[in-house]
Amino acid sequence: MPNLRKSFSELCSRLAGDRSGVALIEFAYTAPVLALLLIGGVELTNFAIVHMRVSQVAVSLADNASRAKQSVVSGVPRIRETDVNEVFAAALLQAGALDLQSNGRLILSSVETNANGGQWIHWQRCFGNANYASSYGRQGDGATGTAIVGVGPAGRQVTSEPGSAIMFVEVVYDYQPLLFSDYLQGAHVRKTAAMYVRDNRDLTGIYNPSPAAAVRACP
Repeated sequence: MPNLRKSFSELCSRLAGDRSGVALIEFAYTAPVLALLLIGGVELTNFAIVHMRVSQVAVSLADNASRAKQSVVSGVPRIRETDVNEVFAAALLQAGALDLQSNGRLILSSVETNANGGQWIHWQRCFGNANYASSYGRQGDGATGTAIVGVGPAGRQVTSEPGSAIMFVEVVYDYQPLLFSDYLQGAHVRKTAAMYVRDNRDLTGIYNPSPAAAVRACP
């Protein structure tokens, strides 16, 4: 019995002095934290990339809409419903795998000056299945009076000049998480952009000559 106690005491002493598995045990404790940080970094990087891509889509859509027109013999160029549909289609192609048609909403507004000198959303078109409305007004807002002094985020509002128009774009995208779907469900990215129309344009409205194109009216 004394020998058994001595052997057990020696075993405990050896185990107490053994440090060969310390690093492995420490790694086992820290591995979940490191994995969470790695996965979180991947998700954060993807979120930043999506912000950049949505912003680029908004700028390109505003730029293309500012150039879109149909030349008219002995008249001022017009914008047609088919032109609006084409710039929406170009935006979808640029967005690629984001699938803005299913996961987002493109909102294109023509900001003009009304007869009273105020800002006016003359017409507005939307595309995409996500249920979002413009944050800055609907078609027809500001037709009279001077209640609307500018359109856009506070401190960065745009104002059109008499006889011209600004193509104002809002792109809203329902973020599709890579890994944290339970925590990022419902997160969305919203970007705006604006461009003056590049040339003279008939500002009486959007034309839709035969064969008529689909009208992407906002709900």
